[in-house]
Amino acid sequence: MASRGSRAEKVKRIFDQFDVNRDGGLNREEMASLVVAVNPRVKFSDEQINAILDEVFKTYGDFIDSHKGLTHAGLLRTYDDGAGDVDRDFEALGLQLTTPQQHSATIGPSSMASEASSSSIADEKLMESQKKQRVAAWAASPNHGIVFDDTWKIVDDLELLIKQLKIKQAKDGRLKGDNFEVYSDPGWSRELGPSSEISEKRVLWEESGQDYSAFVKELGVLRGRADAARSREEAFDGHMAIGRVLYEHQLFKEGLVSFKRACELQPTDIRPHFRAGNCLYVLGRFGEAKEEFMLALEAAESGGTQWAYLLPQIHVNLGISLEGEGMVLSACEHYREAAILCATHFRALKLLGSGLFGVGEYRAAEKALEEAIFLKSDYADAHCDLASALHAMGEDERAIQEFQKAIDLKPGHVDALYNLGGLYMDMGRYQRASEMYTRVLTVWPNNWRAQLNKAVALLGAGEAEEARKALKEAFKMTNRVELHDAIAHMKQLQRKGSNGKQGSFLVVEVSKFKRVGQRTTHRQVLASALEIRAFQRLTRLSRCNVDLLRKVMSETDVPLSYSGSGVPEKSIRKSSLEEILRRLLHFLKPETFQGAVRAINERILSVLDATSSGRVDIGMFYAVLAPICAGSPEKRKRAAFDALISRPVNEANAQVRRVDALAYIKFLRAVYIPSQGISEMLEVREENDASTISFPEFLAMFDDPDWGFGIMSTLLKLENGDRTRHGNHTCAVCRYPVIGSRFKELKAHFSLCNQCYSEGKVPSAHKLEEYRFKEYASEAEAMKDKCSLFSLHSKASENDP
Repeated sequence: MASRGSRAEKVKRIFDQFDVNRDGGLNREEMASLVVAVNPRVKFSDEQINAILDEVFKTYGDFIDSHKGLTHAGLLRTYDDGAGDVDRDFEALGLQLTTPQQHSATIGPSSMASEASSSSIADEKLMESQKKQRVAAWAASPNHGIVFDDTWKIVDDLELLIKQLKIKQAKDGRLKGDNFEVYSDPGWSRELGPSSEISEKRVLWEESGQDYSAFVKELGVLRGRADAARSREEAFDGHMAIGRVLYEHQLFKEGLVSFKRACELQPTDIRPHFRAGNCLYVLGRFGEAKEEFMLALEAAESGGTQWAYLLPQIHVNLGISLEGEGMVLSACEHYREAAILCATHFRALKLLGSGLFGVGEYRAAEKALEEAIFLKSDYADAHCDLASALHAMGEDERAIQEFQKAIDLKPGHVDALYNLGGLYMDMGRYQRASEMYTRVLTVWPNNWRAQLNKAVALLGAGEAEEARKALKEAFKMTNRVELHDAIAHMKQLQRKGSNGKQGSFLVVEVSKFKRVGQRTTHRQVLASALEIRAFQRLTRLSRCNVDLLRKVMSETDVPLSYSGSGVPEKSIRKSSLEEILRRLLHFLKPETFQGAVRAINERILSVLDATSSGRVDIGMFYAVLAPICAGSPEKRKRAAFDALISRPVNEANAQVRRVDALAYIKFLRAVYIPSQGISEMLEVREENDASTISFPEFLAMFDDPDWGFGIMSTLLKLENGDRTRHGNHTCAVCRYPVIGSRFKELKAHFSLCNQCYSEGKVPSAHKLEEYRFKEYASEAEAMKDKCSLFSLHSKASENDP
């Protein structure tokens, strides 16, 4: 990576390479040559080139000389804004930095003589230039840089203090991380960066020693000098410069103090808010970082065009902070805005694509990621995420190609290796999958998930002994319950598989599955209920009490809007809906909340927003959510009814329009029982029906087993039986312990778990004309049934002559 002082020099060399007429500016023809040269693998059309040039000349109008074109300062700004990668472009052009010896060799005798005879004023200018080169490129850049001479003195003293601290801590072995002197000035597109970028370069300072305390004390003196400046503007300049130097050396806590002080001095200036937000994000304080970026955004939008160049940066970093809190839908709004403001912003497009993939909008994700790769063909992370999106859409061969591109660009790309392993597992290519997981473990030796997946892949490949060894290694890494279950399952398979037919089963058609007793659940009904239960677990809505839903419903004020037909409604954007979900699922960690939003977006919002408008009827959303929240069934149904009443067309009444109740039931079935519900959604609605129904009438409609949501009774049975175990009984098909209900076949005397019964699986050793199952919710019921049968047999024996 380039040194801090070489970044500006690299930009200068690139500029000189394409400034063919040596007029100090890059005209459209010269800029076009630059764009083509630094993207050798991209075939641009004339329209694409013109679009890129139009965007550059429009965005950086302040740096355009009307007669010459884009100035050197303008090209530097484009790189600072993330429109390109200096190191990548420099390497693509095959340029080399000039060493001091080479530089002096190019200076002829006449030049050296003129330098020797230069005036003292010229010497001072040269010394001033050299002094500025000692610090990062940002210090001399317009709008970001240092304005007052006294600030330079503070920066020089601060650099010396940091160097002394580094020497002391390195000598004592307390400084962990790479030598930060080799880092380039963090351009804005890298400054916040994904966590992997930060962690790769992270320097960990020891803050508990005397040397650090002495450093903080001396730093306080420098801050005092900044505060004692002759004007508020100079004091602001001093604190901003101190903060930037501290940030560059990864002294984030101390940098935050300086940026906060700068915020106090000039509250309407966006730069200190932006920098403070960056520090807070790196420190893991995502909520506070979001607040600072919001303040920066408000200041930028009220400051006219002065801060227009920084708006894309703010949107991107605000989006990243929102993702840190798990708010991916909201983050996507800001990534999208950044991409609109700067069409060449490949990182905003990549983040947008990754975010859309994260909420299950795969086609939109594919488009954004392909745009990012078009702008930056060697973007390994974009290739990896594009591959994941393609795999989610079933385009596995394309996905493999994209994963391989990511790995070719970055051989140790853990995500690409791990996800490619998962793709091979899904395709049944177990040997290739185990190879990918092995490569993950080479890069990340303690990744227990990769070790566990390697064991599963080896088992699938028929290498039972190697799988057992891999599983033992995983067990050494972690003591999670998943490993206990996996080990127990493997032992069960080994015991049952002595004849080489472990796990052998038949799938029986529905008509051959007979129920004994009315309490035994229909196989198809159980299958649908199991899907809903899995959705509950994934979203954790089963832990969200319906009383909280009612509370949030009453406290959330959504303004009225009008549809094309003039009917009043309360619709809300998905990003705003995400904030409501955060209140309902406040107990979830950010990454778990992301998974919940993804599932809700895929299953519920996709149905409620069938036209992809980005808006959802809030009353209908609450009503669809209510049946799967925690609480008694009566409370859940009442909450759904109240949610329908809260819709503008019903608010004046204590009853609900029949047409709205019918639409709700159809939505409910379309979301949770899609095999039956979607076709009903297409039926003609009776829009002119003005009749209303009361709560008892609504209950009758809701509980109807054929046209309502009668499946709720089966769902409640699954919720209550989550932890029910049946002694030593194991499923005759999957060999796992039976948890929940046990379905016993009365003739062949084998038992099935919920899942295998719902899928119609039976052991291949038991081929019958029909299968008669009785459901036992607990082992106590089975024992009671067994005793009553024994009693009947006894009475029959007594009556025999």
